[in-house]
Amino acid sequence: MRCTVFGTGYLGATHAACMAELGHDVVGVDVDPGKVAKLADGVVPFYEPGLDEVLQRNLAAGRLRFTTDYEDAAAHADVHFLGVGTPQKKGEYGADLKYVHAVVDTLAPMLERPAMIVGKSTVPVGTAAALGIRARALTDIDVEVAWNPEFLREGFAVQDTLRPDRLVLGIDRTRERADWVEQHIRDIYADLIAAEIPFLLTDLATAELVKVSANAFLATKISFINAVSEVCEATGADVTMLADALGYDARIGRRFLNAGLGFGGGCLPKDIRAFMARSGELGADHAVAFLREVDNINMRRRTKVVDMATRACGGSLLGANVAVLGAAFKPESDDVRDSPALNVAGMIQLHGAVVTVYDPKAVENSRRVFPTLNYATSVAEACDRADVVLILTEWNEFTDLTPADLEPVVRSRSIIDGRNCLDRHAWRDAGWVYAGLGTP
Repeated sequence: MRCTVFGTGYLGATHAACMAELGHDVVGVDVDPGKVAKLADGVVPFYEPGLDEVLQRNLAAGRLRFTTDYEDAAAHADVHFLGVGTPQKKGEYGADLKYVHAVVDTLAPMLERPAMIVGKSTVPVGTAAALGIRARALTDIDVEVAWNPEFLREGFAVQDTLRPDRLVLGIDRTRERADWVEQHIRDIYADLIAAEIPFLLTDLATAELVKVSANAFLATKISFINAVSEVCEATGADVTMLADALGYDARIGRRFLNAGLGFGGGCLPKDIRAFMARSGELGADHAVAFLREVDNINMRRRTKVVDMATRACGGSLLGANVAVLGAAFKPESDDVRDSPALNVAGMIQLHGAVVTVYDPKAVENSRRVFPTLNYATSVAEACDRADVVLILTEWNEFTDLTPADLEPVVRSRSIIDGRNCLDRHAWRDAGWVYAGLGTP
């Protein structure tokens, strides 16, 4: 089938390449000529394992191309996926929908035959219905709006698109062409449905709420174990062993129960805030009031690590040499949006320390956000004459470190494990001062 994908950022570029991988004829559309040119040349403008191979393979096969021309895209297909960003509004909790509106406002008047706009972006509940009204006011052509939320994990985006754990499609059953929309989407995902991936057909509001509810639940689970870790620190208990014990309960599970620096990135923080904002608009703010504390717990972890670094340096960071290993918000990504690691590095520098950061993939993005930090090209360079080493992103390169790797270069054998990803007994047995979160 023929389809378009509007927006070629992390979500859009991945979806476009993977739809082509499923055999469809895909056009990716973006207003940024530089981004379009890179993708057309087979260059992914961000780090995502495996995506470059999928992109290049489908460009070569002729199933995928990229353009800035909306008219070209409007003529290409009847199914238009919407994958633009919905960032947090400046100074507010709510989601900024200006990019979503810009696509609809530009595309709708160019349509020449019945078409559907299928949302992938994470939006406040009620957006899809409003977009349908907005689009139909701009054209005499029959335009349908459906919502097909994404559930991508950075570092696993290709896998999560080609073999998701579920497909959700929200449609407006009051519309005469609702069955037409459903059948088109079933045809697009035919291979996935044939592979027995669950296909859930819902109303628009439910589909919009699925993604934000999933993120709110994951954020709550992370903040729960971090709240418990604060109790562990006060009592001498071990949060890692406690999480292991909880994880054996099938109702709870072990995933996302790792105490540490907390969550970041371009989804969880802004999505739970947008959820709170939209719930308030609907008069249901009391229902999600707990998310404010989820957010508070998460941010408190960052200041906790700064306090730990201060203690490790004798009570003052002024003039201290601090090595920060990790800048991306999670491993297997170069994304530094709302990165806890980079936030901590910046706060430590503000306290007067000389901070040197190393990350396998995120240095260039970090430099654009925090140009005043020092950046290294290796672990050894970052840790040279360090008074304390902080592990803030759990890349394998860092979790595999041993005391012998760092002893020749550091000034003080002191390490803060912000992700509880090291063998603390091995480091302490080697004579290091080891500090973790929620551990004795």
